[in-house]
Amino acid sequence: MKSLFSLASLVAAAQALYFYVDGGTPKCFYEELPKDTLVVGHYAAEEWDERANMWQQHQGITIYITVDEIFDNNHRVVSQRGTSSGRFTFSAADAGDHKICFMPSSSSGRPGWLSMANPNGGIKLRLDMVIGETSQIESDDKDKLKDITSRVKDLNARLNDIRREQVFQREREAEFRDQSESTNARVIRWIIIQLVVLGATCAWQLSHLRSFFIKQKLT
Repeated sequence: MKSLFSLASLVAAAQALYFYVDGGTPKCFYEELPKDTLVVGHYAAEEWDERANMWQQHQGITIYITVDEIFDNNHRVVSQRGTSSGRFTFSAADAGDHKICFMPSSSSGRPGWLSMANPNGGIKLRLDMVIGETSQIESDDKDKLKDITSRVKDLNARLNDIRREQVFQREREAEFRDQSESTNARVIRWIIIQLVVLGATCAWQLSHLRSFFIKQKLT
């Protein structure tokens, strides 16, 4: 049997709660919303893990979310299937009661029903909802965007600093390379000059020795 509750009786504009859902059975809430009201919800579903002895999320959990306008012959405005955690949003086109339902399912094969013999059966669903005027939520979103923009600017500034440091290091490396090449060129020139002087000295000595031996022979 479907469980129907009023979210207004549980929480205010900012709503956070958790509840247990039998496997394959939808859990529904009624919420009366003014016209042009934006609803943003975040959810997370967990199943009991016997080995870890705690509630945990896993990839085998899926959540089917529906939102119906009761005042408009149960016109469905949201039909969404998601993973074990996610987000849903909708805006009230007209004032009136809305029925918000969550139906989880799991591929784990564990018992899906809550009972005295199975107190950890079913799915534990955490729900965090924000209900307010569109302008208010958009203002909050703008503040978040400003914060994100500020962080992005800080990151860009740091990246620019890193780039400048890299350019400076490359310039220093180029300067050091030029100095090394200049030093090597001077060393090579000095070696060549020494070889030329040494060769000239050897040639002069050989010429002198030749002249000396010729004179000795003539005498």
